[in-house]
Amino acid sequence: MRTLVLWDVDHTLVRVRGLSAEIYATVFREVTGRTLEHLADMAGKTDRAIITETLRLHRITPTESLLTSFGDALAAGFADRENEIGRRGAPLPGAREALSALADRPEVVQSLLTGNLAPIALGKLSAFDLHTFVDFEVGAFGFDDLRRPPMVGLARERATEKYGHPFAPADTVVIGDTPHDVLAGHEGGARVVAVATGASDEATLRAAGAELVLADLRDTAAVIRAVLEASAR
Repeated sequence: MRTLVLWDVDHTLVRVRGLSAEIYATVFREVTGRTLEHLADMAGKTDRAIITETLRLHRITPTESLLTSFGDALAAGFADRENEIGRRGAPLPGAREALSALADRPEVVQSLLTGNLAPIALGKLSAFDLHTFVDFEVGAFGFDDLRRPPMVGLARERATEKYGHPFAPADTVVIGDTPHDVLAGHEGGARVVAVATGASDEATLRAAGAELVLADLRDTAAVIRAVLEASAR
């Protein structure tokens, strides 16, 4: 049996302080010609959802062409400021060791389930040399859907097609730091390992229904055990 591990990015693997909100404000002005007054809540949401809600907060209709233009400009904005990711951010403690240890296990395929657009996720992980541990071809990203739960099935389909091995819901583990990650994993049919490295504490993540909750990723053996136990249940 092989296990598909789908990592969240922000506050699970890396933290980049303040940059996203700054770039959203710049891109909003570029695309709409207006000043950003209200940015939608970003926690646990896809970039497609954040852009859609932000436009609606300003009474702007989120047409598909406008969403595409905004997404392209957002990716370009992050690319233009890619050097700042490394200066203003950091990998979460234990993230590199956990990714590396799981990458060494032949029964594990690692990818991402993230609200970030694919090039933004790549930029954030590349800034800390974490990108080589995950397979970007089989993940699900911020423009794949408005909601995260359907993205779990999409990632599973992509992994099955690439590896020629059917990844069932029981073989899929989502790792994230918010109740939104827990909900996405469960509604997508996956098991969930939650880490209290973001705004949600361990009690909140347990209440959300995560199968396993870790304080952080520092204990590599505990992370591996959590992933394998979650997939075996």
